[in-house]
Amino acid sequence: MNTVDDRQPLPDQATVTLARASAEEISRLLTQLPEADRARVQLDGRDLVLPRHALALLRDLLAEMAQGNAVTIVPTHAELTTQQAADLLNVSRPHLVKLLEQGAIPFTRVGTHRRIRYEHLMAYKAQRDESSKAALDELVEQAQEYNMGY
Repeated sequence: MNTVDDRQPLPDQATVTLARASAEEISRLLTQLPEADRARVQLDGRDLVLPRHALALLRDLLAEMAQGNAVTIVPTHAELTTQQAADLLNVSRPHLVKLLEQGAIPFTRVGTHRRIRYEHLMAYKAQRDESSKAALDELVEQAQEYNMGY
């Protein structure tokens, strides 16, 4: 399993095309067979049985690859370093440490090092994104109210 430190290369065009077709087919199957709780997949002549949840996760992973994105899987209970967390939020490490010390994101200490649970970081990110969207919506509303031409 990959960790947050692993940097995956971006998929090439052939991989993007294959991922798109595979994601579409899995999506079709999941829609056509809503009651199916598992899927049989054949790999090199061997049958594998996957739970529906794993198939849905595979579809989502392939959809990201079809967009040309590299994908890394992180368990929700994983603990991240401050640098890893800062990278995921696209902020500097000192800014992240300031957020931690202000109580914006829960963290624990391991010796002198801070650790942030992935699920807490993503909850903060979702809240931050929602606040940004609300502020942008308010600016759009004001621009329309004052007839600013956009």
